[in-house]
Amino acid sequence: MQLYNTLSAEERAIMIDDAGKQRLTLSFYAYAKIQDPQKFRNDLFVAWNALDALGRIYVASEGINAQMSVPAENFEAFRETLEAYDFMKGIRLNVAVEQDDHSFLKLTIKVRHKIVADGLNDDTFDVTNIGVHLKAKEFNEILEDPNTIVVDFRNHYESEVGHFKGAITPDVETFRESLPIINEQLKDHKDDKNLVMYCTGGIRCEKASAYFKHQGFKNVYQLEGGIINYAKQLKEEGLESKFIGKNFVFDNRLGERITDDIISQCHQCGKPCDNHTNCENDGCHLLFIQCDECKAAMENCCSTECLEIIHMPLVDQVRLRTGKQVGNKVFRKGKSENLKFKHSGDLPETALATAQKQADIRQKVKVKKVLLGKAEHYYVKAQVGQFTVENHELNVGDKILISGPTTGDQELIMDKIIVNGTETQSAKIGDKVTFEVPFRIRLSDKVYKIVN
Repeated sequence: MQLYNTLSAEERAIMIDDAGKQRLTLSFYAYAKIQDPQKFRNDLFVAWNALDALGRIYVASEGINAQMSVPAENFEAFRETLEAYDFMKGIRLNVAVEQDDHSFLKLTIKVRHKIVADGLNDDTFDVTNIGVHLKAKEFNEILEDPNTIVVDFRNHYESEVGHFKGAITPDVETFRESLPIINEQLKDHKDDKNLVMYCTGGIRCEKASAYFKHQGFKNVYQLEGGIINYAKQLKEEGLESKFIGKNFVFDNRLGERITDDIISQCHQCGKPCDNHTNCENDGCHLLFIQCDECKAAMENCCSTECLEIIHMPLVDQVRLRTGKQVGNKVFRKGKSENLKFKHSGDLPETALATAQKQADIRQKVKVKKVLLGKAEHYYVKAQVGQFTVENHELNVGDKILISGPTTGDQELIMDKIIVNGTETQSAKIGDKVTFEVPFRIRLSDKVYKIVN
């Protein structure tokens, strides 16, 4: 019985591309008493692996919290696997407005002490006594009430790229940090104000609303389904968006645009920007905002130190990060002194720029391709790239695709191939190939052969 991933993220990406079928990115959560979280986890893995469902899921004795990618054709079968459990019958699935077939490339289900690290002792208050759920229209209406205080229960790296107008956005890195801060800040308004809260998908507010009711707040409300469901209702009902900017999401997209307003800036040069980057250095992985120009110049790195490290031999990179806790952490959110324009929450609540319109990601043409290998070197002065053929033969006249987070997707026709220093008409598996490339390529880039 398979209970863990057997394919790498790269292998899974190729399989998804080859399948050429649309996938849906979705999230959901449910609080419930689960007697045996490990068995629950294993049963889910077997059922979801059979449906080619991928994602990052946490289960605990208190419930489940999931962000996932599911083949559209398997959506109803996936829902049936949830409704096999009484506590998930009729569960709300928050389906992303923007779709990306590569939002998740592995199925990871982990058993945790809690599904959200809130730092609370659940035995000290009634976690089921939650605040009133508000749909998008109701949420917009209560925001107009002068007696309303709206609080963003997300973290600084989420709220700085997008938030509701007039919201309190705590400068915190974890959910648990925000609870005592807000409790102290609003202690004099427990009776006379509407405490209205929101988060990405609703799960943090479920617990936070119960906590604040326990603290004595009389009028507690929460956005049903969070920002994800709010955006969906805006489109369905033609409502005005009180949210400005982009909604940060915890998958490979790193963000879903709600409005065209850009309210944040590149942390390296200060240019209006709301695109997050994970530092390319595996010993860092700092999450920060980086514009396209800085991304190209810094090769996805947060500092010159990290830029130097990624060009070191792999054995030296491993040696440098040995024993460092951040080595394997994706989405490390700490702030860095190297980022000159890291001013979370300091910018005025007005748009710095307008985002350019992009084509609907669901309408992009699928390119049939097979992986050849990955970039090994780029000779800047000669404008020559080098890679080793790992899969499939390559011939003069073939069309290739070079793809990477900074390079993007670039196509070339192979009009000349140099194999092991000699010009030839074809290259076979194991050959080291060099060829002219009129743009800079990077070590993280993949080289594909287009076959359709």
